[in-house]
Amino acid sequence: MSASRTIRVTVRGSFDNLSDAQKAELIAAGDQHRDILAVDYTAEGHLTYDLAARPFFCFRFGERVDDEREVPRVTERAEAKAAAWMTERGYGFKRITSQTVDLSEVPLGKRGRRLHG
Repeated sequence: MSASRTIRVTVRGSFDNLSDAQKAELIAAGDQHRDILAVDYTAEGHLTYDLAARPFFCFRFGERVDDEREVPRVTERAEAKAAAWMTERGYGFKRITSQTVDLSEVPLGKRGRRLHG
């Protein structure tokens, strides 16, 4: 029986061809999406952007899986959720990329080894 794994997927992209109204809407809502230091990985995705500074966005997704063979599907789901969020709101986007990390494969630092070992 394999141990449960925590998977984190960071999905990045660029807003594209936004109308002036869409830009204004996103900038107005920006306070709740601007804090890049408050990094949350959630099932629904934590969105950050600062449209006034640059046209990029970042979603952070977290999911637990029981089998490492599920990891590619976690990545696919995260990208699909990010695209769906944009599409549902009528926001154009381009250049979606993602980075996936299986936390079970991240080496622990000295403090982590002391706490968990």
